[in-house]
Amino acid sequence: MKSKSKIYVAGHRGMVGSAILRKLNSEGFNNIIFRTSSELDLRNQNSVNVFFEAEKPDIVVLAAAKVGGIHANNVYRAEFLYDNLMIEANIIHAAYKSKVEKLLFLGSSCIYPKTADQPLKEECLLTGELEPTNEPYAIAKIAGIKLCESYRDQYGCNFISAMPTNLYGPNDNYDLNNSHVLPALLRKFHTAKQEGNSEVEIWGTGSPKREFLHVEDLASACFFLLQNYNEKELVNIGCGEEISIKDLALTIKKVVGFDGELMFDTSKPDGTPRKLLSIDKLHKLGWIHQIELEDGIKRVYKNALDNQLFL
Repeated sequence: MKSKSKIYVAGHRGMVGSAILRKLNSEGFNNIIFRTSSELDLRNQNSVNVFFEAEKPDIVVLAAAKVGGIHANNVYRAEFLYDNLMIEANIIHAAYKSKVEKLLFLGSSCIYPKTADQPLKEECLLTGELEPTNEPYAIAKIAGIKLCESYRDQYGCNFISAMPTNLYGPNDNYDLNNSHVLPALLRKFHTAKQEGNSEVEIWGTGSPKREFLHVEDLASACFFLLQNYNEKELVNIGCGEEISIKDLALTIKKVVGFDGELMFDTSKPDGTPRKLLSIDKLHKLGWIHQIELEDGIKRVYKNALDNQLFL
């Protein structure tokens, strides 16, 4: 990847895509193209083909996706499967047809089996059943990985796949019905503090453990892989550290300055009991995260307040 390479970032307005865009700009890569969803419907094959034929990007970062937390994944199952399948299939095929030099496909740690041994190694893909609450999204992302592998096998395309752990950072979604756990808790604790509430409701038992990576670290890892990795096998991206949902809530409570109690609604689903990625492969390649969780949450909370994202 050269500084003058023409780079298409699909999903540039999302949390991941915007972080990658900032990272590329900071590293002197300014020949970047993108389109909003209103300008280019990535689910429409013809529109995507026309775009690639006209722009002819050298590098593609596929960060566009329909995303959400447990509630959104459970309720909008057909949309999560259809939209993500269409987006990735259209872009990957168009990248092949237009002879893109390199493509980075971004998946999700939910691709791994619910009961796989922890930490989750890349090779445990497709060795067991998926977590039911986000199965459609996971299946779509697995299909994306296999598309990249198959286009490499059949056509020699340099298409690589990376699987990030749970992410948080600027441009996150704070909608309580559709957001992931960390931004949802930030909003809950902030609202409770502002309204003088005595408690905050937490979904589930609080016992599941999760790994969280700041999206700036993810962007750094993606830039590293674009520069240094050209193999078929997928790569996990994470920090290698996990925390229970209860302890995460306590950390956010501390950052926000909320003085009330936690109330666990055990009628709500916990999701996967534990989800920690093995990042031995990425570490051996030479990359390691920089932002620790509490510091990252402080940054995110300040950003949300500065930009009035809780209004």
